[in-house]
Amino acid sequence: MLERMSFCSAVGIYRIGSIRQVSVPRLLRVTSPSVRNMAQTVKLNNGYEFPVLGLGTYKSNPGEAEQIVKDAIDIGYRHIDCAKFYENEKEVGAGIRAKIAEGVIKREDIFVTSKLWNTYHAPHMVVPTCKRTLSDLGLDYVNLYLIHWPHAFKEGDVFLPKDSSGNIIYSDVDYVDTWKEMEECVKQGLTKSIGLSNFNSQQIQRVECHPYLNQTKLIDFCKKEGLVVTGYSPFGGPASIALTIPDAPAPLKDAKIKELAEKRGKTPAQIILRYLIQHGVVPIPKSSNKNRLQENFDALKFELTPEEVAEIDAINTNTRICIKTELSDHKHYPFSLEF
Repeated sequence: MLERMSFCSAVGIYRIGSIRQVSVPRLLRVTSPSVRNMAQTVKLNNGYEFPVLGLGTYKSNPGEAEQIVKDAIDIGYRHIDCAKFYENEKEVGAGIRAKIAEGVIKREDIFVTSKLWNTYHAPHMVVPTCKRTLSDLGLDYVNLYLIHWPHAFKEGDVFLPKDSSGNIIYSDVDYVDTWKEMEECVKQGLTKSIGLSNFNSQQIQRVECHPYLNQTKLIDFCKKEGLVVTGYSPFGGPASIALTIPDAPAPLKDAKIKELAEKRGKTPAQIILRYLIQHGVVPIPKSSNKNRLQENFDALKFELTPEEVAEIDAINTNTRICIKTELSDHKHYPFSLEF
């Protein structure tokens, strides 16, 4: 599958880039006086700096996303992850634009990611859909535009099109054809970089990543290929992990995580985020609580020892939360392989 994607490298796909020393990332100066003075980044192959900790915006309650984004920017976040499917990009964009208007940041200080949803994979829909996202955000460009999933659904504005039996209606579009139009988005200046989300190692990757699914094999594969990995659900989806691990605690309540947090004087969330960062993953936690936003951001201020990282490695169970088994008959379903 790698050879099918070889044409991508000409436009600087975001996944292909060198990660500088993971434990001591590069630094990007930020302009907000409320921030201590630096945000840690890795460099992508096209020269852009990618902040190693981002803000996730999935399932933000209606009316909350704008204030969450404002709070996050005030704290020092310079990486905002959003998507058309989340249906809150107008609020996210309003938060970003408000902080630009206040002089807290300039547009070039903030890294914004969005994603192409499954019902817009048809080549003729890719560029117009990206333009709609920019209109919703109120921005001239995004820094990174991803194909959200490898599988395509029936084209249109119904995000989960279903037949009379309640099954998702698929489209036969190949993501390689979708990718060619993603490159066109770069050429038109709609996005600086492009990439893939929820693809497996043979499709080539943003992936679910937390202590119960630490993705070691996939991360090692990506490092060998020079790919930067973003990890969503870094806390394992605290409300949903029991659906796939009966009677198991969420990672935030795991005994080993709690033990390390108490020993280091940190929160369990900070331990998990630091663990992922030291594995070379860019985590994108979400929270509507300003204090927790600050706590998460403070994961940039300490390091775990190699022994502590190994202790967390040991609790991995390779358990996936976002598994989408109802789509397993799709020809591009990504989770049939080990990684």
